[in-house]
Amino acid sequence: MVDYNLINSLGISDEEVKQQLTAALGDKDQAESLDLAVRQTSEKFQVGSILKGRIVSVSGNDVFIEVGLKSEGVIELSEFNSAAEAKPGTEIEVLLEAVESDSGLVELSKRKADRIRSWERIISTKAEGDVVSGTVSRKIKGGLLVDIGVPVFLPASQVDIRRPADIGEYIGRSIEAKILKIDQEARNIVISRRKLIEERRAEAKDKLLAEIQPGQVRQGIVKNIADFGAFVDLGGIDGLLHITDMSWSRIGHPSEMLKIDQEIEIAILSVDREKEKIALGLKQRTPSPWEGIEQKYPVASRVKGQVVNIVPYGVFVKLEEGVEGLVHISEMSWTRRINHPSDMLNVNDQVEVVVLEIDREKQEISLGIKQTEVNPWTLVKEKYPPGTVVSGKVRNLTNYGAFVEIEEGIDGLLHVSDLSWTRKVGHPSEMLKKGQDMQCVVLAVDEEKNRVALGLKQLSEDPWLRQIPQHYIPGQIVKGKATKITNFGIFVELEEDLEGLLHISELADHKVENPEDVVKIGQEIEVKILRVDPEERKIGLSLKRAQWAAEDVATEHDPAGGEPARRRGGLGADSGLLGAIDEQQFLSATRDRPKRAKDKIDPEQADQIALDALADKPGVAEPAEEKPAPNDESSKGEPDDNK
Repeated sequence: MVDYNLINSLGISDEEVKQQLTAALGDKDQAESLDLAVRQTSEKFQVGSILKGRIVSVSGNDVFIEVGLKSEGVIELSEFNSAAEAKPGTEIEVLLEAVESDSGLVELSKRKADRIRSWERIISTKAEGDVVSGTVSRKIKGGLLVDIGVPVFLPASQVDIRRPADIGEYIGRSIEAKILKIDQEARNIVISRRKLIEERRAEAKDKLLAEIQPGQVRQGIVKNIADFGAFVDLGGIDGLLHITDMSWSRIGHPSEMLKIDQEIEIAILSVDREKEKIALGLKQRTPSPWEGIEQKYPVASRVKGQVVNIVPYGVFVKLEEGVEGLVHISEMSWTRRINHPSDMLNVNDQVEVVVLEIDREKQEISLGIKQTEVNPWTLVKEKYPPGTVVSGKVRNLTNYGAFVEIEEGIDGLLHVSDLSWTRKVGHPSEMLKKGQDMQCVVLAVDEEKNRVALGLKQLSEDPWLRQIPQHYIPGQIVKGKATKITNFGIFVELEEDLEGLLHISELADHKVENPEDVVKIGQEIEVKILRVDPEERKIGLSLKRAQWAAEDVATEHDPAGGEPARRRGGLGADSGLLGAIDEQQFLSATRDRPKRAKDKIDPEQADQIALDALADKPGVAEPAEEKPAPNDESSKGEPDDNK
């Protein structure tokens, strides 16, 4: 069968395929019919289509399915409702996810096919506004998933008239709800249980909503208490009494003031008749202490207060009953790194603060403690100009560098990239220890961000400027030890803290799939220096060229020994005609990257495609009869070690 994916990867047009089929069959009409039939068959097995399949066998947790392709597909047994459903011979519908996986099998999914069919049934039988029933399956961000044949979204705000403290309590329960929205393109359905309940209470609600007005004081009964407030039944509809509207003073939890079924008189703050939401308040029945707050506590004034609460991002300081301000953790100290505000303050501590900002509408006051002292960072730039050598102690190590304390409360960052000119440092702990005394160079001071950049390698001259280029010259044969193997090559240690890259293309004359097949970690090898790049700080190496040099020496001493092996097999003996073609020309001509086309099709077909393509591409040279001798320096091209 014609493999159109392979043909497209080679850059061969549809017309060229038809011409080749015509040439092979000798009949243009027959070739066009064959091409059409193959394409129609390919379209039937498009990824994402639902196919009919038959269960062939069950092995462990794998169910093997026959769908009419060249190989069987596999489905996990967990996709069936029970093991009894996975009987050999049973016909099922499956979704084609991939024609061929890494294991060579067809990737299928019964669960996804079932969901698509269920979605089609829901769309054909239900519409927006219809009532559906289902089981709550799990909790997700923003609400719940309900199974009505397909998973649908129930927003947390639509679970009930008053939002539950924990919507997870509904998991496993069967509920009824109304469809709010159907998005066919996104295959998404949003439902509302709250709307259904509200409609059933419509008569009582309508009467109350027609009468209630902001500013009124009404009787209510506390029906539910949550961390954020309490829900009060006003007679047909619940209103929310938020914790911030219970008292002008700080309240830790609504239960400190209210109890379930308690009768209270409450003020109506606002009424949203469209959303049927009523905001209630208790503290609004007494005067606000925030009136005239700007005159009491002008910006930049110093005041004293009491720490009443500590949170990860700061501390709340009570200035008077009902008036609190926040000291953010960033406003607690100029120099000290505070992990948690409790490192400096405790609840009930008396502190002096500076008023930074007042927002009377939001009833917020920003306070600062560090503003009561002089900022030492204003002197750092003058004291430590760039180039200054300083002594300090390693205070902390992170993935990206080390913090070095150069004086009390002043830390500098020694970035991992500034530890060594030559060594590839993955973590600063490879060179430094916490508590270690050391010397560094000041690289830069950022007064606005309160940062000092330090360097260790800058204490010495950069060896890439003179030392390394003078010592390692392209063309030299040197010894090294393999230290790291990657999929693109091998890093070779030439001396302590200095490595070069031996690219996979420079390992051997033949194509190497796995570098570890040629060189092992810790192995000492002789390599040839291809290039030294001081700007990129890279040294390119070649193992095969070092071996070529050794072969040439052996040939010179044994004239009857014949040509070096590399001149006799360009890409390997198993590549047929491709052995005479430059690999890069072949890849360019067939537009295949980075794998060779010959790895995807049989060698004879690959040879013919390559030669035809090379003949059609302008500027591609004919394959040479023989490669230049390795000692002909004018003919050598140094490969790029960054391929």
